[in-house]
Order: sequence, then structure tokens, then C-alpha cells
Amino acid sequence: MDTAVATARRGLSDLTIRNLFIIPTIAFLILINIFPLFYSLILSFADYSAVSGDPPDWIGIQNYRELLHDPHVWESLYLTMKYVLISVSGQLVVGFGIALLLNRKIPAKGLITTLLLLPMMMSMAIVGLFWKLLYGPSWGIINYLLGLGKFVWLSNADMALFAIAITDIWMWSPFVMLLSLAGLSAIPQHLYEAAAIDRASRWFTFSRITLPLVTPLLLIAVIFRTLEAFKTFDLAFIMTGGGPGTSTELIAIKLYNMAFPQWQTGKSCALAYILLIMIIGISNIYIKYLNKAKER
Repeated sequence: MDTAVATARRGLSDLTIRNLFIIPTIAFLILINIFPLFYSLILSFADYSAVSGDPPDWIGIQNYRELLHDPHVWESLYLTMKYVLISVSGQLVVGFGIALLLNRKIPAKGLITTLLLLPMMMSMAIVGLFWKLLYGPSWGIINYLLGLGKFVWLSNADMALFAIAITDIWMWSPFVMLLSLAGLSAIPQHLYEAAAIDRASRWFTFSRITLPLVTPLLLIAVIFRTLEAFKTFDLAFIMTGGGPGTSTELIAIKLYNMAFPQWQTGKSCALAYILLIMIIGISNIYIKYLNKAKER
């Protein structure tokens, strides 16, 4: 009886107040996340252009069939795979290498680590414009340092993709470095002491102690960076424009060109879901190897 009186005096129960906060939030998340997801899925099975004013025309899997038989789509996927391989491999090597150098007592270690993390805190647009100036054939400092004269990077079909990948490596290697440092600092020191007593070589210590124990965190870094590299749009678009048929038209830029300049809304939705399925498949492969690494 006392509880009922107290509740009546408060006016609203704790459960009611909680629901008043939670239900609008859930409804808002469904509105901005779930609804566009299902709506775009429906449009992927329709012939539809957002600027035509005509209603969607249901055509089944024709959009998917045309995309899977389009050589330009496969060329963009090949370029994306090549870019992901170069970018993620470079980030893994550079980031892990810097982490090994920092995993010791050095002066101003905290300051150095903070400075090395600055690139990944910067805006992608600023990074793209900054490196576009560095690659400039007339005034770019990269050609001056390498003694290449007026070598063209971003307009060169053979070098443009590598130039963008180098920029991505510079920007996101600190992320791999940070995770690697966390893994290296968690390795028990008595393992290294035991290896030193047994007079194990540096390579044996690295291959049998350091690398296996850091591998799970390295795989986590690879998962995140692979997913982000697969969706790269801003760097390539800002630095080269990523026009149709160019050597830097990654799959995300191909999707953009199809969705907006060409206004093939239905087909672009289908391409987005093809890309989503590929990313999910790649993620599952990485997670499988990550679970195996944790079991060791």
C-alpha cells in the first residue's frame, strides 16, 4: 500500500520514465537505419531513377545479373582488391615495425607516440588535398626529394593507385601501431627472460613469442583496415577525381558515379548490396582465422 501511494505521488513510475526515453530513441534509430536499408534492398530489384519521377518498375534480379556481367564492374573490383592489398599490407608492415621500435624505454616516448597518431586524427579531405600538393609535378616536394624532376603521379595510370595507397598507409599506419603496442606491452616479460636464459636468437624469440602473441590484435587491425580500405572513396575522389574508366575508379567511386551522375538508382542499390555481401564474406574469413589464433 505504501509503495502504491509513493508511486501515485511521483506521478510516473520508473518503468514509464524509462520507456519514454528508450522508445523514441529506438524509433529514431529504426527510421534512420533500418528503413533505408530495406528500402534500398527493394529498389535493387527495380528499374528506378531518383530524378525521373517514375515509380519503381519491378524487374527481379536483372540489375544483379547485368552488374555481374559488366566488365567495368569487375575492373573496379580488381582495382579495389589491388588497392586493399597494397594499402593494408603497407599499414601492417609500417605500423607493426614502428610499434617494435617504440616497445622499449626511449626518451619522450609518450610525446613521440602522440605525434605519430596525429595523421589518423586528421580529416580525410585535408589529407587528400595535402598529399595532392605533395605529389604536384611542378611544386611537389616528393619529386624534389626523390630527384624525379616533373614526374606525374596522380595523372599516371600506372602510379595513381600506388600514390593513393601510400597516402592511406601514411594516414592509418598509426592505427595498426597503436593496436600492436597494446599487444606487445601485454606480453609477459618472463617469456623473454626464459628465452634469454636458453640463449634463443632474436629471430626465434620474435617468431615463437612476439609474433604469435600479437597476431590476434594484428588480425583485428587487419579486419578494420580491410573493411575501410574496401570502401575507400574520399581519398581517391579528392586526389584524382576517380572518373569512369580511370585507373582509380574504385568500387565505391563506381557506385557513386552510377548513383548520382548517371542516376541509375536501382542498379546502384544492387551494386551496394553486392559490395555488402563481399565485405561480409571477407570479414567472416578474417574472423575465422582470428578465432584460430586465439585458440593457440
